[in-house]
Amino acid sequence: MTTPDLSRLSLNQITTENYSLKETVDACVAEGIGWVAVWRHKIEPAAAAAALIRDAGLRVSSLCRGGFFPASTASERRLRVVDNLRAIDEAAALGAELLVLVCGPAPDRDLDAARSMVAEGVGEIVDHAQQCGIRLGIEALHPMYAAERSVVVTLNQANDLAAQFDAAHVGVVVDVYHVWWDPQVYIEIARAGPRIFGFHVSDWLVPTTSLLMSRGKMGQGVIEIRRLRHAVEEAGYHGPIEVEIFNEELWRTPLREAVQQVRRSYLESVEG
Repeated sequence: MTTPDLSRLSLNQITTENYSLKETVDACVAEGIGWVAVWRHKIEPAAAAAALIRDAGLRVSSLCRGGFFPASTASERRLRVVDNLRAIDEAAALGAELLVLVCGPAPDRDLDAARSMVAEGVGEIVDHAQQCGIRLGIEALHPMYAAERSVVVTLNQANDLAAQFDAAHVGVVVDVYHVWWDPQVYIEIARAGPRIFGFHVSDWLVPTTSLLMSRGKMGQGVIEIRRLRHAVEEAGYHGPIEVEIFNEELWRTPLREAVQQVRRSYLESVEG
């Protein structure tokens, strides 16, 4: 009997949002999952979180999230830069190599200006990230989030932004939920190449009943997940595969059962 390959599976903590970091870590250990991706609101203080994860024998695939650079005033933008510098320090404390950047919306309807603010913000933090050994991964979000979460809504835009910086330090995160619809996605994955720093999986349910909370487990929806996985691998990415599912029904599921469902859907619809 073939042993299931879980070597790349990372449980993104938002998938178990209703549970503590310790509970999530314990569930990962019980189910043979060796990676966890953590969220900043779950790791106070970072040093204690790092010790908990390390003592359990897990590794951190990423910290989410930095970004949200655009703001209506220079002083607000500066505060956001300072918060991103703090996020880099937290990622370093956790032993993560990647800080995921969700770039933020336009404060005043000017999308072009907001995108310029994003580029400026990345420029403000990249030296500190390099010094701390942290890579910055720009995540393009689905266009439905442009008004409230990110003005970077295609992988093309994320690639263009990343290309302004050294490829060793600034790249992209490919999240299938956000890019599956894009007719240029495979071209842009190939273009990203070594700048692909992360790969996230979930599924797009039909119907989609919530802009935020309607992600499905892999295999439940319409995304060609394996094709996208093979594309990022052909581009050179062979790192952790994060399962990141925003879904309140899954959040209400008993933790071990939820993690077992994630594990099963990963093996059936992503692995192989």
